[in-house]
Amino acid sequence: MDLVLVRIIFFLVLCTACSLLRPFGLNLWLSALLGAVASALVVVFELRVRALSLKRLIGAVAGSILGIFGAFLISLVLRGSLPAGQTLSLLQIFVLLLMFYVGLLVGTSKGDLLNLAALGDLFSTERSSSRRHVKILDTSAIIDGRIADMAETGFLDGALVIPEFVLRELQMVADSQDGSKRQRGRRGLDVLQRMQSNALLTIQIVANDYENIREVDLKLIELAKEMDAKIVTNDFNLNKVAHLHDVEVLNINDLANALKPVVLPGEKMQIVILKEGKESNQGVGYLDDGTMVVVDHARRLIGRSVEICVTSVLQTASGKMIFGKVEESVRGMEIAK
Repeated sequence: MDLVLVRIIFFLVLCTACSLLRPFGLNLWLSALLGAVASALVVVFELRVRALSLKRLIGAVAGSILGIFGAFLISLVLRGSLPAGQTLSLLQIFVLLLMFYVGLLVGTSKGDLLNLAALGDLFSTERSSSRRHVKILDTSAIIDGRIADMAETGFLDGALVIPEFVLRELQMVADSQDGSKRQRGRRGLDVLQRMQSNALLTIQIVANDYENIREVDLKLIELAKEMDAKIVTNDFNLNKVAHLHDVEVLNINDLANALKPVVLPGEKMQIVILKEGKESNQGVGYLDDGTMVVVDHARRLIGRSVEICVTSVLQTASGKMIFGKVEESVRGMEIAK
């Protein structure tokens, strides 16, 4: 909230200043509009800079300084080669903007190659603190889509890292000949776009790869060890292998199961009987979260919403199953019919 207030004050101050000073001889309203556009660009730039990692930020600053220094040297050559005038001034401005732009982009893209440990303990506290909150997303978590909702609610703090090899795997799924796979892959790409467009999330795409390792799961584990990060997934096998390598894992399915409402024997609930059960005279319904409810003496109630009494709850590796029975009054009415 404080940042929003500061941005609003900055916007108003810049608009007022431009209205009073009237740059380029513009009238009152054009000057105010110029101030509004300039302040909006500054805020957008600030949001993008906040999303950068420390390495990329240092790389951007270093690249910009080197670009400006290079433009200064080129301007000295131009000053000695061309007569003074508007052409020389235009060339000098063009060279300055060009070198600054190239230095900024190159420095930002190569910032991940910096080794901050070489600077001693200056960044050690910040680096260790930020690493504890880094989370690496695997392909299954991205395709699943629930990770976007979790991140937007604020339950996932820190940076969300997406390796290049995960993006390649996701693109292969999106380009698959199989229709269902292609749809899942495109859904994953849409989820990534949605997350990147959220200014409150820090999304980092890293180019780290391990050419001597073929399996994507093992690459994720090596990257998690290198970055001291956690892996976010809903892949059961990756979860087990990562634990064997002492890598922390955040399993989305485990979280979903933990958040399911607690149901105790003796409680009553309303359920719609959708189909027959495996056993004789059983009916089956589902809760809103997908939990299966098996109801005794409910075969004749398919398609109806009935009140049941919970008799037992079974927790399995794939989820939770609830067993219940139809209330006596409802059974009596059905038998009477």
